[in-house]
Amino acid sequence: MTNQAELFTRRATLGLIASAGISLASGVHAQTLPAIKVWKDPNCGCCSGWVEHLRRNGFVVSVTETADMSTVKARFGVPTELASCHTAEIAEYVIEGHVPAQAITRLLAEKPRALGLAVPGMPIGSPGMEGGTPEIYDVVLFGKADQRSFGRYRGDAKV
Repeated sequence: MTNQAELFTRRATLGLIASAGISLASGVHAQTLPAIKVWKDPNCGCCSGWVEHLRRNGFVVSVTETADMSTVKARFGVPTELASCHTAEIAEYVIEGHVPAQAITRLLAEKPRALGLAVPGMPIGSPGMEGGTPEIYDVVLFGKADQRSFGRYRGDAKV
C-alpha cells in the first residue's frame, strides 16, 4: 500500500512531466512558424489590431511603418482589386489585408503555387476590424494571372 507522501510525489512528478510536454509542444509550434514582416501606415489602428491577432496566434511579427503603401503593394505584385490597408510577407508569400491567422497557417502547410492571400477591402469583423456585426468574406488566393477563393470566413473562423 502506498502512503500519502509517495502518492503526492508521484502526482507532482506526473504534473511536471505533463507541464514540460505542453511547454515543449507550444515551443515547437512557435518555432515552426516563419517570421512575418508587415508594412503599414503609421496612422492605421486596424493594422495594429491585425498584427496583435497574428501575435496571439503564435506568429513573430516585425512591423515597418510607411506612408507610401502603394510602392510596397507594387513591389509585391498586389493586384489593385485586392488591395487593403496593410501588406505582409511570410515565407515568400504576400499577405494583403485582414487575412485570418488560420488561413496563413493553412497556406504555409499546403504551399500552393501562388503569390499570396488577400482579403480585399476591410470587412467588418475580420481580424483587426472587430466591432459591429461581422460580415462573411472571402480570403482570396492570388497569382500573377489568376485568383480563387481560399475560404470564406466570419471574423477569424472559417464558415
